[in-house]
Amino acid sequence: MADTGIIIISHVYEIAEGINRLIQEVAGDVSIKVVGGLSKSEIGTSFDSILEAINENQVDNLLAFYDLGSAKMNLEMAKEMSDKSITIYDVPLVEGSYTAAALLQAGVSKDDIEQQLKEIQIAK
Repeated sequence: MADTGIIIISHVYEIAEGINRLIQEVAGDVSIKVVGGLSKSEIGTSFDSILEAINENQVDNLLAFYDLGSAKMNLEMAKEMSDKSITIYDVPLVEGSYTAAALLQAGVSKDDIEQQLKEIQIAK
């Protein structure tokens, strides 16, 4: 298993689960936790669910991806409450998390992954 894992936060359960299914095709050895919606049917994000996913991830170095602003806000708060090393990326959710997972699976370094993600970073 890679020593770096991934956290994915979406406002919608089906989006988070769908991305996870997609990524598992290329990164079966990467520890990935997803949080989608407030429940399977309610749209939103939950600080508690995000912190739980961070804590349940098997590794201490995490690359984090999100879909919308409030997901990032909750992710940032959860990061502050965790002892894990978490890097949050402002990139398109599907493309960014898929790229990172595939590269982690291939043994690519975090620095090299960040270079790849810079090419798709969302302007602020």
